[in-house]
Parts: sequence; structure tokens; C-alpha cells
Amino acid sequence: MRKVIVSEFLSLDGVMEDPGGGESFEHGGWSMKYNEPEGMRFKLDELMACEAMLLGRITYEAFARAWPTMKDGAGFAEKMNGMPKHVVSSTLQEASWSNSTVLRGDLREEVERLKAQEGGDILVAGSAMLVQGLLAEDLVDELRLMVHPILLGSGKRLFGALDRPASFDLVQARPLPSGSVILVHRLRESSGV
Repeated sequence: MRKVIVSEFLSLDGVMEDPGGGESFEHGGWSMKYNEPEGMRFKLDELMACEAMLLGRITYEAFARAWPTMKDGAGFAEKMNGMPKHVVSSTLQEASWSNSTVLRGDLREEVERLKAQEGGDILVAGSAMLVQGLLAEDLVDELRLMVHPILLGSGKRLFGALDRPASFDLVQARPLPSGSVILVHRLRESSGV
């Protein structure tokens, strides 16, 4: 069965909003000062190992504006543009970015159907509301967080209220020269606390 992997850039205070800049968030681009080869290699390897993306509408629209015209020598842009993308939305009329489909049904049913299909893992980036919904439905198999040593004080936070706790096991903690840390957590089989 395919895994749903949530991968996010986070501040120390849990903010995940607009890490790369380009949106209207007052602190937009906050993660860019922590770009370094080891962290970027992690992100490239992660993307290349996945076969599909699952995105919320807001992140999808931002990515669809940016990625189709990007090029790079490592193949990141080519992979982003070529891989299947599934956008969860009740309001998006059409998904015009290459290889994109809109999922309008019940979140649990749609994601379980994707997970049951043949193929590699499904990557979720950004998409705070979607991630919170996936967590509430116990649909996240792995969290990959690149936590940067900055407090922003405001902005959209990744984690919201849950109806019940979910437990994850730490499988990797990798400090980076910038002071950032890559944390990888897998859902514990018996998730109740």
C-alpha cells in the first residue's frame, strides 16, 4: 500500500506559511536563508522517491503558477511538472497544471483509494488545511519536517486541534550546518496514546 508522506518547512514556533516567499504573508520567504546543499539534497531525494502529490487548493494554485516555467539541472522541476498531482478541493473548477486531477469526494474515501492504487508514495507539501484533515482521519503515514531555527510569532501553523491524539515514532533526526533539523516521524501502528 502506498504511504502518504507529509513534508513541510517549519519555524520553531510551528509556522509553515509561505516558506519560499511569493505569497502575501508578511514573513514570506523565511526559510530561504537556511538553504544549504544537504537540506536541498534531502528535498530532491524525497521528491524523486515519490510518485504522486496530494495538495490542497491554495498550495496547488501557488505551485501551478510557479512550477510550469521553472527549470533546473537536478530534475526537480521536471519531476514536479511530470508527476500525477491530486488536488483536494470543493471549489476548484479545473486543474490545468499537467497531470492534475481534482478530488471532490469524501477525504477519507479519496485518499484511501489513492493509497490502495499501485505505485509509489504520495507526497503532501504545504496544504495546511489538508494536512490537518489527513491527520484527523489517521491518513498520514509519515511526517518529514525541516525545522528552521527561527521564531516568526505569527502565521499559519501546521498543526491544529485533533479529536484524538496520534503517536509517531522518530526514525531520523538530522541536524544541518545552518541550525535547521530534519525530523522524520512514522505513524505508530497503535496510534492511541
